[in-house]
Amino acid sequence: MHELAIATNVADAVCERAAGRRVRRVTVRIGALTAVVPEAMRWCFRLAAEGTVADGADLEIEHQPGAGHCRSCGADFGLPDLVLLCPCGSADVEVTAGRDLRIISMEVG
Repeated sequence: MHELAIATNVADAVCERAAGRRVRRVTVRIGALTAVVPEAMRWCFRLAAEGTVADGADLEIEHQPGAGHCRSCGADFGLPDLVLLCPCGSADVEVTAGRDLRIISMEVG
């Protein structure tokens, strides 16, 4: 379960930035191609934040769809999963979106 390692890194980063202030909410954007399961991420974040200034903080997850560009035909298209195949049939595909995992914002107070 790689969500625990990711959630721990997120919790550590927001706690460091909070500088002792209570963290109420954290928003992350997770790409569809990261293989992160949102409910597992929320559960792991609660565990990782326990006993820190982020204990009890809400974790909001924004979904970023996957996208690709075909080097063969030049088409840009959505990638719902890790099957990197253009509708034209080519596998010469560059992933252009969906692999990111970013902390977008945090609410302190």
